[in-house]
Amino acid sequence: MKSYDVAECGCPLKLFERPTPTPTGSEVLLRVLAAGVCHSDLHFWEGTYDLGQGKKLKLTDRGMKLPLTMGHENVGEVVALGPDAKGVKVGDRRLVYPWIGCGQCLVCRRGEENLCLKPCFVGVHRPGGYSDHLVVPHPRYLFEIGNLAPEVAAPLACSGITTYGALKKLGATPREQPIVVIGAGGLGLMCLSLLKAMGGKGAIVVDIDAAKRDAAMKAGALAAVDGRAADAVKQIQSHCPEGVWGVVDLVGSSDTVKLGIDCLTKGGKLVVCGLFGGDVTIPTPYIPMRALNIQGSYVGTPGELRELVELVQRVKPATIPITKRPLAEAYAALEALKAGKQIGRSILMPAG
Repeated sequence: MKSYDVAECGCPLKLFERPTPTPTGSEVLLRVLAAGVCHSDLHFWEGTYDLGQGKKLKLTDRGMKLPLTMGHENVGEVVALGPDAKGVKVGDRRLVYPWIGCGQCLVCRRGEENLCLKPCFVGVHRPGGYSDHLVVPHPRYLFEIGNLAPEVAAPLACSGITTYGALKKLGATPREQPIVVIGAGGLGLMCLSLLKAMGGKGAIVVDIDAAKRDAAMKAGALAAVDGRAADAVKQIQSHCPEGVWGVVDLVGSSDTVKLGIDCLTKGGKLVVCGLFGGDVTIPTPYIPMRALNIQGSYVGTPGELRELVELVQRVKPATIPITKRPLAEAYAALEALKAGKQIGRSILMPAG
């Protein structure tokens, strides 16, 4: 089995060759068909999150161990089953739900494994899809993809479920008013696609990169605004005559969160998904006076991934731009993403 791992944070990925695992118990062994390269992988590769004011959160303090095989957006073909694995068979193609919890605590029991305090996330705490094979602990984390191409289905496990979960948190607003989407990378383009599939009125997209703003317009954005423009707030609000009621921040920097708050009308809601890093200061009287709603959203639940896959199969929304790469180009894909050169999603295709 070959994989490209983080052996040292911030350094080029290292090729490892290990024996292909034999699944035990309820485990399922997959041959990886497609593995998305997500912006979160940059944080795992670098080993830190920026908390602002010079503070860093080390991922090794949160259970990440090196060497790490990243990759949490995965589609694979079942090649072997443990003796207790039921519900799948050899040859099935499945999308992997990566946000695995302990399975025992309150949030896991109510179906919110992504919020578990003892996570075992694929590509973070356990080996992921930057590899030609992948072990999943139980068939319940495998979802049918029907006739979806592996490279189209793979991003649903993170990019898709993250934006789907964020849009759901805005309630009825997207169906009643245009919303604002901050960030036009892979997540932003996915958000535009799903917004339309969910019956939304459309979005004003904000990004500092002109090429990404162009990509957003081609993907159906109502308008695209440069987030660094001195009058960015006024530009955004001009496209929402009845006020900005919903903002999805897919970047999560100090500047983008502040911009999102400044855009909102009284009673509006900001949902922050991005993990870029930083901090913000909010005058506390504004929170009640403007009835501000600020909510974090972290990926999504197994139930939401099931809903999302069914939605995509039923509505067949426009797919985001995809760049297919061989497994050996995993590090090159990371470099392109860090440099801001990636439009849409890079997908590793280990099976060729």
